[in-house]
Amino acid sequence: MSAISHDLPHAAVNAKLITLISSGAVVVGILLSGFVISEPAPYEIYMAGLIAVWALFGLRISRAATPLLVLLVAMNIGGMISMTQMANLANTPLYLAVSLFLAFSAVFFASITAMQPNLYRLIFIAYVVSAVATSLLGIAGYFHAFPGAEMFTKYDRAAGAFQDPNVFGPFLVLPGIYLLYLLLTGPISRMPLLAIPLLIITAGIFFSFSRGAWGMFAVSAVLLTGCLFLQSNSGMFRLRVVIMTIAALSLLAIAIIVILHLPGVAEMFSNRAHLEQSYDTARLGRFARYTIGFQMAMEHPFGIGPLVFGTRFGEDTHDIWLKMLMDYGWLGFVSFLTLVLWTLAAGFRILLRDRPWQPYLLCAYVAFIGNIGLGTFIDIDHWRHVYLLLGLIWGAIALEYRHQRRLRPALQRPRAIVSTPVQQTPNFG
Repeated sequence: MSAISHDLPHAAVNAKLITLISSGAVVVGILLSGFVISEPAPYEIYMAGLIAVWALFGLRISRAATPLLVLLVAMNIGGMISMTQMANLANTPLYLAVSLFLAFSAVFFASITAMQPNLYRLIFIAYVVSAVATSLLGIAGYFHAFPGAEMFTKYDRAAGAFQDPNVFGPFLVLPGIYLLYLLLTGPISRMPLLAIPLLIITAGIFFSFSRGAWGMFAVSAVLLTGCLFLQSNSGMFRLRVVIMTIAALSLLAIAIIVILHLPGVAEMFSNRAHLEQSYDTARLGRFARYTIGFQMAMEHPFGIGPLVFGTRFGEDTHDIWLKMLMDYGWLGFVSFLTLVLWTLAAGFRILLRDRPWQPYLLCAYVAFIGNIGLGTFIDIDHWRHVYLLLGLIWGAIALEYRHQRRLRPALQRPRAIVSTPVQQTPNFG
């Protein structure tokens, strides 16, 4: 008896310790996601090891998340087939290896959040910390705050610890939206604590001078506010959302006006604020390459090989749909299109249901819409945070699936009780 009493607490302590270690390991991975200066980045190396270890010790893929795995693998098979169309492979195997890793990372995040919903909060907090850190680097680089800080800029734009400001800016959207959600729904006493990191992240987005990131953040914020307004039946809460939105917009407008008075900022803002740039409308500019690429897709159903389009025309596709056709063939294109539509439809169906994980699903969903919209004008194929968003959304889909399965026996039980007396009614004839 005494042995049993000693064994139970010991087992419970071990289980708690394993949970803490595994949660901490995921947090480290998310923190590393904000530092991608080269490929493979520390994030890839670390997460590849973490996924392998987790798979050995019980990583389970929910049945509801199986479409995510199947469609991402099919997309990468399309890339491998497309590789056979190339005369010189160059760095293509490494590129496809990263693509396959990112696909598995999406499945990994979907699986662990479905198994441990409490990881959502840790993932989002770690993402905010990573975003604030890389934003500060980007801002410091833009203003040359210390010797060597210019390494965190590119094309005179803040890039943080990223290769490209056009990736740095969109990376910051999800944590910015999450902080905005907490600001709109949390207690007033926490607002100053939330406003500071939100302003830092917003400044990072602004100084990236990425038109796509500006648009993404604006669209995602509008979608978030609209969903919160529709979700609540409380007039007071709706009034609060309206007031807080007006206050946030006013604060943002004041901050932009102040920033525009800084040396050099107004000129860069004016140049980047145009919807079309010279490289968009030139004879072989971005928009002209779209037409050429889609015509080529009709002639090359298996694709022309990953990264080949850029070598032929001097610049890459700058369009995720054309990217899929050129680099992954029609198989990859159909797989990715199906995945996007499935994700949007399945996520929308459960978007406003009152669940513990609903706030995280809502923030990830509106940010995902922004990323897919931006993908029409830029290549998002190897954006780590896009695969993280896929994992977070599909994790919630798997959680909802499990929740509904648990409800079914309770819903079926009353029918059995009602039908029993009818079957056993005695015959008095």
